[in-house]
Amino acid sequence: MSFFREEFTARSAAVRVRFGAGVRKSVGEELEVLGATRALILTTPHQAAMAEEFAAHCGDRAVGSYTKAAMHTPVDVSEEATALARKLGADVVISVGGGSTTGLGKAIALRTDLPQIVVPTTYAGSEATGILGQTENGVKTTLTSPKVQPEVILYDAELVATLPVAMTVTSALNAMAHAAEGLYARDRSPISSLMAVEGLRAFRDSLPKVMANPTDPAARGETLYGAWLCGTVLGQVGMALHHKLCHTLGGSFDLPHAETHAVILPHAIAYNAEAVPDLLAPVSDLFGGGNPGLGLHRFAAQAGSPMALRDLGLKEADLDRAADLASANPYWNPRPVTRAGIRALLQAAWAGEEPAI
Repeated sequence: MSFFREEFTARSAAVRVRFGAGVRKSVGEELEVLGATRALILTTPHQAAMAEEFAAHCGDRAVGSYTKAAMHTPVDVSEEATALARKLGADVVISVGGGSTTGLGKAIALRTDLPQIVVPTTYAGSEATGILGQTENGVKTTLTSPKVQPEVILYDAELVATLPVAMTVTSALNAMAHAAEGLYARDRSPISSLMAVEGLRAFRDSLPKVMANPTDPAARGETLYGAWLCGTVLGQVGMALHHKLCHTLGGSFDLPHAETHAVILPHAIAYNAEAVPDLLAPVSDLFGGGNPGLGLHRFAAQAGSPMALRDLGLKEADLDRAADLASANPYWNPRPVTRAGIRALLQAAWAGEEPAI
């Protein structure tokens, strides 16, 4: 099918992207290109050892590290890290990790306008966008700004070769959600739609290979390719119901980010397929199942993804409040967002049932 539209606007950020096994070791070259001499390295507590490795790659250009990046980018953590960046006189931040670390780097850039080098260790896709989600007082909000768009991304297949299969699956489905929603975004362009389909195809083809052989460098490289494509889609178009639901569940109920995306994706896509079956036809073509939500649900199940919100810690008693929050001030969506519709969707997702069609 053609993705031509009679009217559209396409946009693309000025980002330098490098792929290759071992490319992380060239981070010093990227600092030189940026003219940066005082790098602050960011990681999560779990990945603190990576900060030491990158300090070695940076040599005397590394001035310190901050290893407290946290899920959903809490504002208090961002303020503490920003204060350290200012104290050290940092002129660049290097974010090594998944969405938590990338979000922290963006939060620092928002406050300081420092350039960012991102080295992903998951498939979150946030590194390819100018979008920042922050959590304060139990509420997660998002903003879009050129100030938080990373300048350099280094995709190194060696860094995801040891990512556990379970995390690989949920992180991949998280990325795939960006592409699936991008297909019906009201500000989509032919370019974003082409990238969305290619990103979904890359994950469809590579994820089973990674599950069969987690250290296969070619398969891991293709998953990173999918992550870049899907993340770039996220950076070019507005998101809709799926992301609203995940932001609500993550910010207000502290559910794990990637796992929540993995559970919600088939249900949100099935909900919207009723309104835009033609725009979601590529998903059905790729994953089968007739309804695109069912195809994604079965793909996720075959990959061993978590399938139920109750398994992530959400209580059934929380569903009413979650429906209230998600249906209040909804994102634009191709199908009207009703409280009753969202409540039914969440019930099925909580129980791990197939999405309603």
